[in-house]
Amino acid sequence: MKSRLVSKSLAVLILLGIAGCGLFRFEQRAPWRDQAERECLSAGAVKINSYIEQAREIDGPGSCGMLRPFRISALAEGSVGLKSRAVLACPMVSVLDQWLIEVVQPAARLYLGTELAEVNLGSYSCRNVNNQWSGNKSEHSYGNAVDVMSFKFEDGRTLTVERGWRGASADQNFLREVFVGGCRMFSTVLAPGSDMFHYNHLHLDLGRHSGGRQICKPVIKFEPRVTPAMIRAPMSLKVPQKRAIQEEEDNSGEFAEPPAPNRGVVQSTPLPPAGQPMGGNELRNSPPMTGVPAPNAVMPPVRPPRLGGLY
Repeated sequence: MKSRLVSKSLAVLILLGIAGCGLFRFEQRAPWRDQAERECLSAGAVKINSYIEQAREIDGPGSCGMLRPFRISALAEGSVGLKSRAVLACPMVSVLDQWLIEVVQPAARLYLGTELAEVNLGSYSCRNVNNQWSGNKSEHSYGNAVDVMSFKFEDGRTLTVERGWRGASADQNFLREVFVGGCRMFSTVLAPGSDMFHYNHLHLDLGRHSGGRQICKPVIKFEPRVTPAMIRAPMSLKVPQKRAIQEEEDNSGEFAEPPAPNRGVVQSTPLPPAGQPMGGNELRNSPPMTGVPAPNAVMPPVRPPRLGGLY
């Protein structure tokens, strides 16, 4: 009798599992995602070369994937290498390339006196927002987001987002410049101080939010100094052809979309003279928001438990 009950129970569990897999399999991507890819590809916004390769379509599991993903080992005409090869959709490749050339590279020259050589970032990963067991899919699931952990420069120095965000004045200025510049190009930009999941990286994505709104957090008091006159075309190819890149699974965090916040408006404040403290660059989170400190409060670094794969 017991053996029959066990057999029936196993059969029910197997049927439920098959049904669940079926539902997950036929989960559909939002139509705008494929449309945005097709438009980007038709416009020729991304060029195939020795460091940008076109890969096969990624279809699933569920709604995850891209029509024509690109495998990338370098950007900015090969002048900026990637520590690990990235897998991204066409729109994200195009805007990320623009951000590196027009914002990050000029900021490196302005604040640090050197050229950007390499970026450590996470890209495609089929998972839910914040790597949770349930909830909406992350923009990483569609190759539509990156998480930038650190920057490496021509002088051999590496600047991590976690240490630099509250580090030396030059490091703070550089990271705030690239953060504010990202807010002009991406629909979502999250930096340390935005929530507990982004204490150690910059999250950039091209997701579409209700009402066409943008998310740029935290709100900071900072006056950007990079101007169009500072932008230079990449001069030379710095990465060897067919560069060998260590394959790493993206293990970066994502964000839980908050209620419509006050967008990260840049408030004009002149930079202090060289060598003096940065009195005007404290983090200022946008009130009112539940669980966010009052204005002018400097948030201490938040270090949640490092659960494998969460970040």
